[in-house]
Amino acid sequence: MIDGLYISGHASTRMNQRGIHGEVVSTLFAYGRCKRSRGADIYFMDRSARQRALDDIGPKTFARLEKSLDTYLVVADDGTLITTARPHPGG
Repeated sequence: MIDGLYISGHASTRMNQRGIHGEVVSTLFAYGRCKRSRGADIYFMDRSARQRALDDIGPKTFARLEKSLDTYLVVADDGTLITTARPHPGG
């Protein structure tokens, strides 16, 4: 579990394959914008979410995480992290 999110086996596998660390997941879940899509919540970092995170976690931590913040989370209604991914180029 990461910050109240249960991690599915699939999500854990994808996090490991894609090099997405728990701290990135926590940041996305805490500060990311949430949109409903296909029966799940999608968390991602838009400009205002990035600014909120920067203001709260500070420039040093933000700089360390920044390259990974283009990741998005897919979260089920029961609070389970279904998967994590990075957008496809041009998609």
